[in-house]
Amino acid sequence: MTTMRSSSRNDRKKDVLPLVEQFKHGLQSPICLTWEWTYACNLSCAHCLSSSGRRDPEELSTDEIKSVIDELERMQVFYVNVGGGEPTVRPDFWELLDYAVDHHVGIKFSTNGYRITPQRARRLAATDYVDVQISLDGATPEVNDAVRGAGSYDTAMRAMENLAAAGMREFKISVVVTSRNVDQLDEFKRIADGFGAQLRITRLRPSGRGADVWDELHPTAEQQWTIYRWLLDNGENVLTGDSFFHLNALGSEPLPGLNLCGAGRVVCLIDPVGDVYACPFAIHDAFHAGNVREAGFGAVWRDSELFNDLRRPQTGGACMSCSAYDACQGGCMAAKFFTGLPLDGPDPECVKGHGAAALTEVDVRQTPRPAQDHSRPSTQKQQVLLGLPAIRRPDRACDESPLAGMS
Repeated sequence: MTTMRSSSRNDRKKDVLPLVEQFKHGLQSPICLTWEWTYACNLSCAHCLSSSGRRDPEELSTDEIKSVIDELERMQVFYVNVGGGEPTVRPDFWELLDYAVDHHVGIKFSTNGYRITPQRARRLAATDYVDVQISLDGATPEVNDAVRGAGSYDTAMRAMENLAAAGMREFKISVVVTSRNVDQLDEFKRIADGFGAQLRITRLRPSGRGADVWDELHPTAEQQWTIYRWLLDNGENVLTGDSFFHLNALGSEPLPGLNLCGAGRVVCLIDPVGDVYACPFAIHDAFHAGNVREAGFGAVWRDSELFNDLRRPQTGGACMSCSAYDACQGGCMAAKFFTGLPLDGPDPECVKGHGAAALTEVDVRQTPRPAQDHSRPSTQKQQVLLGLPAIRRPDRACDESPLAGMS
């Protein structure tokens, strides 16, 4: 069996390589578009990529979102990953979901589950081209709630029970892998299998509030080995968003998926106020490509100077001299940036130890911070029990209540 599996993966690798080379130069439309519809959220997760919590009063209106959906339909973008914040707190969420589906743009939305009632679950189960992704960061309440907030485990489990009872199969359970839950990977898989769902695991990034807990929560070098071995054994039945390709340097057998940073090439993010960034993990002015209110999404995707730079041949810098460079491609751009490492340098979690060595030279006082912070400081102090530093006030004035102006 092992030989057959290895042979199958080698055959797949031969087929995928030309596609990877094509992706490096960008496509006419993104194949993975993340779109955050609001910063408002009823939770204050410790590792939130977008530092969500409070609604931004400048977020796109219903008509503006519909206009972008019309453009995505013309660009033949088949589906988008909708997130936030908690997207379901928008009173027009269900209207926008139906509008997208009616215009041939499928929706995969991420939610903490608190609005997935039995009635909503039945509606979702009966709707084509919609996928639901429930966030869960611990296979037990103790592990999950320390990161996501008290009661969030029960909320997520109740949402999954509602979806399963409604007959919705293969919805996703999304897990951010941390040092606290690496040893729960098998249990996450059992939970997913029990609901007829599919497990999706992603890498923790030092983005948004994740920067504040990076040192505490990112997996150790030993745990990176655990993740790699687990994915070799389970990866063909588990989604990863290709976020663990830096682990390919650990062995001769590659993990399933593309070995590529797709930022600005096949991947990008639209935030709640219409700003377009090269990557969902890189919400910072350095990766800002434009705004859909100014020129429309298509013009940003095609003509952005930043995106065109990312689509040109890239240098691997010092990593080019490493024997593992072809396997890991230097790792994650966002992880480097927010830990203060050069973009052509090693990944901070480089399995050869080069990132750890480079980090010793970094002045942590100079590491970049996200351009926006919509956190709710009082809630953060109550819910997160990881000894986090105080959260800075946001640059843009945001509503103090995450649900202000919403039903």
